[in-house]
Amino acid sequence: MPENKNQPFRYRKGLGKNQRGGAAVEFALLVLIFLALVFGILELARLVYMFNILQEVTRRAATMAANSSFDAETLDTIRSRALFADRNGNLVFGTPVTPAHVRIDYLYISRDGGSGAVTPEPVTTLPASPTQNYTNCVANPYDASCIRLVRVRICQPGGGDECTPVPYEMQFPPIDLSGLTLPRSETITPALTLGHRFNSASGS
Repeated sequence: MPENKNQPFRYRKGLGKNQRGGAAVEFALLVLIFLALVFGILELARLVYMFNILQEVTRRAATMAANSSFDAETLDTIRSRALFADRNGNLVFGTPVTPAHVRIDYLYISRDGGSGAVTPEPVTTLPASPTQNYTNCVANPYDASCIRLVRVRICQPGGGDECTPVPYEMQFPPIDLSGLTLPRSETITPALTLGHRFNSASGS
């Protein structure tokens, strides 16, 4: 008789353990789904951030380059300043972008004889100095040695003349965005002084 009284108690006790185990499994599944959702939102937010910040980087670099000399040391300084770099010289929250990804090109404007159309083309050989560029432009503003525009893009280093898109590197491994590249960011601005100092007395 006592055994019959204890039987329901043991059954209820075992049932409680099963329920607690099931709740733990459900909680674990919900946590995984929740974390995947959170990481997905964060990765998407970072992608939007990259789209905006890289466009701003090209704008800043183009503005500085339009008023600075085009020697190698000055260009390196422009790339670093435009990048909002951290202590390691990389873009903040922008892995893998570094100053090496900021490509600065100088363009001349070629005029199509009869139609009058103008087309920006890369300057094949840079003038010896900003002053020489000013002289070239005064002589012939459509000459291939006259820098008229500055173009800044975000490209993969070592891509040659082509601007190879930069692969996107995820910060949250559970989210698979393999094969995605960073958005194409480009700014073209008129070349201004390019570091040339005008002589107010002579007007040159």
